[in-house]
Amino acid sequence: MAIPITAKIRLARENSKNIPVIQKDLGSDIEGEANKDGTIFIDNSVDPESNKGKEIIEHEKVHLDQMARGDLDYDDKYVYWCGKKILRSQINEGSDELPWEKEAYNKTK
Repeated sequence: MAIPITAKIRLARENSKNIPVIQKDLGSDIEGEANKDGTIFIDNSVDPESNKGKEIIEHEKVHLDQMARGDLDYDDKYVYWCGKKILRSQINEGSDELPWEKEAYNKTK
């Protein structure tokens, strides 16, 4: 039997904002995603209440903040960072060498 979607949604608190955290299968090597609609996906393999889960959620909150500031955006083909257009097929997304990831890793260490 499938788990109802409502059972998979948790709310992360940030400055009294509720951020929906949704568990789903994200595929290989992906543990979390920040979405333009203000939600965070966390992979089914990670317990959102664990230390690892909380770290992933905090990391993705930084990306939500970057999007809210207008520094980060994306579509299916490109990532846009501070006015630069970067072809997604030419980068290793999630790499701590990318400027938006550096900021997220630095703020969550």
